[in-house]
Amino acid sequence: MTKAEIQAFVVSIDPNAGHYESAFRGSDAYTEWREDGTLPFMGDNRHQGGIHFIIDRYTKDENDAIAAAFFSALEEKDDVAFEHITDEEPDTGYIHHIFDCEGC
Repeated sequence: MTKAEIQAFVVSIDPNAGHYESAFRGSDAYTEWREDGTLPFMGDNRHQGGIHFIIDRYTKDENDAIAAAFFSALEEKDDVAFEHITDEEPDTGYIHHIFDCEGC
């Protein structure tokens, strides 16, 4: 999986998503994503690909449709393993959906 493939996937669900930082920070909901490094898959003394990436969805809606769409779409991807973590941020009022992903 490449950075371009990750970006295409993320913006297919939220066209307003920002790489590292969203232009919509401060609105009621926004998405940010970032690649976080390569995975340690080696074979024949060469890196075999794989990338770790994170999708952050911030929302004030408990039933956010875009967070649900990310979850459903990630479940359907055969080339991505992910963990979904939800955190409440009482100081900002956001519900923070963290999709911690590894893609091949």
